[in-house]
Amino acid sequence: MSSHTIYTIGHSNHTLEHFIDLLKKHGVEVVADVRSAPVSSRHPQFNRDALRADLASAGIKYLFLGKQLGARRSERDAYEGRIASYERIAELAAFREGLDRVRKGAHSYRVALMCAEKEPLDCHRTLLVCRHLRDTIPGPIQHILADGSLEAHEQVERRMVADMGMNTDQAEMFSDQSEPALERAYRKRGLKVAYQEEASVGD
Repeated sequence: MSSHTIYTIGHSNHTLEHFIDLLKKHGVEVVADVRSAPVSSRHPQFNRDALRADLASAGIKYLFLGKQLGARRSERDAYEGRIASYERIAELAAFREGLDRVRKGAHSYRVALMCAEKEPLDCHRTLLVCRHLRDTIPGPIQHILADGSLEAHEQVERRMVADMGMNTDQAEMFSDQSEPALERAYRKRGLKVAYQEEASVGD
């Protein structure tokens, strides 16, 4: 069995037709939904049941992996205070099981990890899931952008390092050299977008 490229895509505010066109353009055979809550009040065409049915009509399989690979966790071990910790999530058995399902699936199908955000760097599919897939799969990761073009995961990482200010001489001079710039950029960017629980009454 061969290993295919793993894709990611954000449904954003696309029409269903455009979204399916993006998938078909790149030969995606399975959409792996990594949203914790697979519903969208503003874009109901991406609600779980509706999307599964419409994808099936287009000859594309749907797989829900939000419980394994989602960013809003039910496990208390996944949080530091009220903020979801991507480092802690990565240690969860359920998360590791989800990664294994993606790896195995990629040997037989062209898989696209789907979440909501248009920009890869605004989404846990990149900052959490792809971070822990990138070194454990033989094939590449490609992000499907809104215009149908592809951005290699390595290029997304370069953009992130630059955006997080991790590639300047001054930043390196005062940084903790025990952690590579890329890993520090992942940590910093992850904190910017991580899910935060609402405070309870009386807190």
